[in-house]
Amino acid sequence: MWHRWQAVLALALVTLCYVEAKPTTQETLVVSRAEESTTTAPPASEATSEEPTAPVKMTEMDVKSRVSLRYAHTAVVARVRNPAARAQETSFRMLLPDTAFISGFTMTIDGKVYKAYVKEKEEAKKIYNDAVSQGFGAAHVAAKARDSNHFTVSVNVEPSSIVVFNLTYEELLVRRNGVYNHAINLHPGALVPKMQVTVHIKEAEKISALRVPEIRTGNEVDASEDDPQNTNAVIKRTHDDREATITFNPDIAEQKRLIQVYAEKSKESLGNQHRYYPEDAEDEKDKEGFLGQFVVQYDVDRSKAGEILVSDGYFVHFFAPTSLPPLPKHVVFVLDTSGSMMGRKVEQLREAIQTILTKLNPGDSFNIIEFNSHVKVHDLSEADKPETSTSRYYYYDRTAEAPTLVPPSPATPENIAKAKIIVSRLDAGGGTNIASALDVAVDVINKGYEKDTKIEKTDNKSQSETKTDEKTDVKSESTTDDASENKTTKEPEPETNQLEPIIIFLTDGDPTVGETNPTRIISRLSEKNYGKRKAAIFSLAFGEDADRKFLRKLSLRNAGFMRHIYEAADAALQLRDFYRSVASPLLADVKFLYPKAQIKEGSTTKDEFHTFYAGSETVVAGRVADGAAELQPQVLAFCGNEDGVGRKRYEISPKVPVVRSSEHFYPLERLWAYLTIKQLLDEKDALIESKSDKDKETKNDLEKKALGIALKYEFVTPLTSLVVVKPNDTKAVDAESVDSKSPNEHLSLGGAGFAGSRPLLAAPYHSIPAPSISLDSYMHNRIVYSGSIGPQGVGASFGAGFLTTPAPRPLAYRTGEPSTEAKRSDSSEEPSTTTEQASTSSPLELYSLEEFSWVLPLLDAASDSLILNVNGTQLHLKLAKDITAAPTDGAACEAGGAAARCRYLPRCAAARALSVDLYQAAYCELDNGYAGVCCPITEGAKENP
Repeated sequence: MWHRWQAVLALALVTLCYVEAKPTTQETLVVSRAEESTTTAPPASEATSEEPTAPVKMTEMDVKSRVSLRYAHTAVVARVRNPAARAQETSFRMLLPDTAFISGFTMTIDGKVYKAYVKEKEEAKKIYNDAVSQGFGAAHVAAKARDSNHFTVSVNVEPSSIVVFNLTYEELLVRRNGVYNHAINLHPGALVPKMQVTVHIKEAEKISALRVPEIRTGNEVDASEDDPQNTNAVIKRTHDDREATITFNPDIAEQKRLIQVYAEKSKESLGNQHRYYPEDAEDEKDKEGFLGQFVVQYDVDRSKAGEILVSDGYFVHFFAPTSLPPLPKHVVFVLDTSGSMMGRKVEQLREAIQTILTKLNPGDSFNIIEFNSHVKVHDLSEADKPETSTSRYYYYDRTAEAPTLVPPSPATPENIAKAKIIVSRLDAGGGTNIASALDVAVDVINKGYEKDTKIEKTDNKSQSETKTDEKTDVKSESTTDDASENKTTKEPEPETNQLEPIIIFLTDGDPTVGETNPTRIISRLSEKNYGKRKAAIFSLAFGEDADRKFLRKLSLRNAGFMRHIYEAADAALQLRDFYRSVASPLLADVKFLYPKAQIKEGSTTKDEFHTFYAGSETVVAGRVADGAAELQPQVLAFCGNEDGVGRKRYEISPKVPVVRSSEHFYPLERLWAYLTIKQLLDEKDALIESKSDKDKETKNDLEKKALGIALKYEFVTPLTSLVVVKPNDTKAVDAESVDSKSPNEHLSLGGAGFAGSRPLLAAPYHSIPAPSISLDSYMHNRIVYSGSIGPQGVGASFGAGFLTTPAPRPLAYRTGEPSTEAKRSDSSEEPSTTTEQASTSSPLELYSLEEFSWVLPLLDAASDSLILNVNGTQLHLKLAKDITAAPTDGAACEAGGAAARCRYLPRCAAARALSVDLYQAAYCELDNGYAGVCCPITEGAKENP
């Protein structure tokens, strides 16, 4: 079982405006010696067998969300009460949207409000260390990854005491397929006597569409207008359709029904995943009390020129044109058919691609590239020949011929029918040659630009030396649509027959054949995919074993995005839903130009975009220059022609007055701050790891800018931490950050709620030193406040610097475990009395083991080996600094009852989440004494010939 790590956090909080009963006092605790107190909380009484202990109960849960100009501010307030005669631990859970930033967190204890403060992560660490050295209780948590929004706050509640949790988060709603989606996750953990969800929407333009679908599991594709609606949600429109309020008050009976529906849907989805052991009782218990996801979808009326709003010195420019013909596109499908795609995955792939092919627009062209250990560009003439079976049980076959390039095929009914036959024959087997597949895909894109489309051979290792000349002598049809008379730039003329290039890249694993270093793959691809012919690369991570961090960086650098496709019953539907979002590019090379005299220099967010797709929205925000009376930007791009062939110039120049004061309040300043931080972090994440001074300077500059804004507006980001110190406490807990991926992350909605209770000192838990753990994406950030809570307020002691985690269980593998993006620092080493501190660099990087943090206690860098204690004897297992020098797969073995092979440790993704104890049971020895692990074949350890 993959443990859910617990970190320690005692956060001082402020009461939000939504708390009905305001406390009488408010205290802030950040390295302060104030509030001298000689009292301490009474120790928890021992459990007796005379009568069962009544659990801590959540008595009320109130969620209020204000959405203004697509910017949502959500507050969750939960009240819990301990009715028992003894102290008990309880947990408040929250699963935020991936794009949200926490902006406030408080606990109210005995009328006092304790507020958490946002600090730069190193400063927070120093505050913690200083407090510990002076004997104060302290804790802090740092979010180190972009999507680490799932966390739990655990506290000990004194008898007959009430604790109020209060958390706020903010996000800019994203427009997909023509609507904004606002999702609120509900996970009370148990039935709640009083529950209410309120969403208030306020827009400057009329709300044209508003619907509330039935409660979702959070695992489906976006709801459509044809899906059932939530009959228990009440919608009230006001103010000329520019405002609306949605309320949802599920009673006990409705909560029971929703919990049952969620459980049934979760069970159905789990049945479609490859699992190597049944879900255990703790996993089942963790899902108790999931109501689901409350979703509000809406859209607004919009003008052709977009919507520009100015308030208090800031502006926001929403741009989502609708009445434009789509640009003709060249789509290259790059499909993984390696051995790990065998079975249901490849069946769903065939089903989805066959449907997507029918959705191609007239005027589009396409190619299909299949890759496993080798790469093949399919020729539609193959459909006219009988199917032949080919053995795929190869792994590192270096004798394969270079693939043959095939020109793009027009999306005619005849060609689509042939392509569907070819797709129906896709079968799985072999390794995963990602580098060559992407290299060939770019070659095919470039080939599509050439007038001479004769078939040629190409070396799939070609890189930047094969770059295509960016110059073109093709004349264009230049027209202007609402062109401004004050044009400030000269745009190049468009190519009349140019197709918008798109690469749709799907894989379910790590690169195992050819170039396997993600950094080198991205670097070489960036050198080749550039200029006006640069293709947008959309990466689809199928299942849990795909390296999502690698795929995200790849797409960020190539004008696309990464989408996680869950291995569930509706995987084919997820793929089709993804394609729908990129099926119709409307504008290419989009530029927003703002006159220098009208805006403050350097204040605008991203203002150049590779492509605009139908159903989405582009947002630019910035600061208005002092003294500016109006704002008149230009929007320049290329759009399609009405006949579906070629493209033409697109230009508009809207104008709005600058109003210094307004009767309406719009959160433009916080929207600007949020968007700026997000884009700075994206830009940082897209950088390739480099040791050059220039690259380091660029990264530091991006971090410095993002950090400054995050601290000013108190956003919890990968660069900031929440911190609080409680005076006079004698013990402290150190958890720089903590996270653990949910065993079924896409099913574990979490959301707001509380996780039941557990009598103190009653559970058989191991005490493990609290390490400085990397908080990464798609993971749980469990925060434990282990002081006592009661009439005396916060108790006199925090937990003694330990994490608590269930006892280790025998080795067992399953799919759905952390990928590269979901790093985990596991720790099962023997307890110690000192708390580990974060190190600035890791020796694990020398052996490609930076994602295997649990290995550190075993590492002997002097001998380049891991040292295991086996039956009283030290065993040295060799490590290679060059991963290619290590041996390939060894003998067959068994992992949790599943077929597996002995594999070099850094090559087994499933082993990233092991611990020292589990590795003791799973290790194996490869040729020449190299460190191996019994790795499930379906994880990526394919059969050798």
